[in-house]
Amino acid sequence: MKRFISWNVNGLRACRDKGFTEFFNSIDADAFCLQETKLSEGQIDLSLPGYHQYWNYAEKKGYSGTAIFTKDEPLSVTYGLGIEEHDHEGRVITLEYPEYYLITVYVPNSKEDLSRLEYRMRWEDDFLAYVKRLEADKPVIYCGDLNVAHKEIDLKNPKTNHHNAGFTDEERAKFDAVVNNGLIDTFRFFYPDVKDAYSWWSYRFQARQKNAGWRIDYFVVSESLKDKLKEAKIHTDIFGSDHCPVELDIDI
Repeated sequence: MKRFISWNVNGLRACRDKGFTEFFNSIDADAFCLQETKLSEGQIDLSLPGYHQYWNYAEKKGYSGTAIFTKDEPLSVTYGLGIEEHDHEGRVITLEYPEYYLITVYVPNSKEDLSRLEYRMRWEDDFLAYVKRLEADKPVIYCGDLNVAHKEIDLKNPKTNHHNAGFTDEERAKFDAVVNNGLIDTFRFFYPDVKDAYSWWSYRFQARQKNAGWRIDYFVVSESLKDKLKEAKIHTDIFGSDHCPVELDIDI
């Protein structure tokens, strides 16, 4: 069995000082995927014995960025989607293994004023097309901060957030397209009706203490892997970021 972890660390240097290393060592993941590292090359020296490290940095300093730390060396590594418009912000890393692809992804935020919603729609279409192209070869596992709460059950205050970034009809429809295209939201596969299960909380209004959160961090897998799924977890007890880690256990 493999244990995969995904965590939007909201700045890895800050998170490292708030318990990242302790959690990393204790969870002993086979692959540990990060989003929003907010690093440029050479800004951190992370010693992780037994792990291969792969980084995708945004061109803009202190912004976005992804990483994967994995025990199993991949057959190949791809950075970005191969689309010029999308590949300047360090948002995607794909590892190819004999039986599957593993992707970490940090989906663009539509912004508070929704000024990036139109771009986000293009991103969503292009990313899903990318996943389906890979899937024609072998199954796909992708994880990360997808910046959308899919259903009303996935955030504390759906009514007041209905037209806000991360819960617009447009963004939710794009995730409908994901689950209608032979891909599985693994947490809801195991826990379709569980409420108050969130992975992100605003730093404002004591949101985390009140558990007024959103579930926007996911593991999504090809339907062909359904029988191999063992467990999905949200590590709400782990601090260090405004997001908490999410986990997938899979017999692969």
